[in-house]
Amino acid sequence: MRPGPDAPRGALRRALDALYDGAAWLAALFMIGLLAMVLLSIASRQLHFHVPGTDAYAGYLMAAAGFLALAHTLKRGEHIRVTLLLSALKGTPRRALEIWSLAAASLLAGLSAFYSCRLAWQSHLFNDISTGNDATPLWLPQLSMAAGTVILAVALVDELVLELRGRRPHGTAGEATRNE
Repeated sequence: MRPGPDAPRGALRRALDALYDGAAWLAALFMIGLLAMVLLSIASRQLHFHVPGTDAYAGYLMAAAGFLALAHTLKRGEHIRVTLLLSALKGTPRRALEIWSLAAASLLAGLSAFYSCRLAWQSHLFNDISTGNDATPLWLPQLSMAAGTVILAVALVDELVLELRGRRPHGTAGEATRNE
C-alpha cells in the first residue's frame, strides 16, 4: 500500500528530501557562479583586462553544479532511463528488474563515491594544485564531486529501499516522452 500525498512523512524521509533539495540549491548557486565567471571572462576580454583563472573556476563550478544536482534529478525522475524492456514487463519480472537495476546502480554509485572521496583526500594529503595559473588546491573543487556522488549513492539506496518496501512511485507510460 502506497501512502497518499497527504500522509505524514517520517523524520528520515524529511531529512533525506532536505538533503536532496539542499544539494540542488547548492548546485543552482554554483550555476549562478558559473554564469558570473563566464560574464566576467567576456567582460574582461571586451574591456582589455585579464582576470586569471576564470576559465578554470568556470570549469570547477560547472562540475560542482553537475555532481550536486545528480541526486535531486534522480529523485524527481528526470534521469534518462531506457524503459523499452521495463515497459514490456509486468508484475514480478518488472519488479525484479527494477530491484536488480537499483542494486547495481547503488553499488556503482557507492564505488564512485568512495573513489571520489579518496581522490579529494589524496589531493589534500599531497597538496595537489591546479597546473593552470590559478594554482587552486585541487581538493577544494573535488569536494563537490565527492559530495555529489555520496548524495547520489544515498539517493539510489533510498530508491532501492522504497522499491523493496513497495513504496516507490512508478511513472506512467506517457511520462517517458517528456524526457525525449
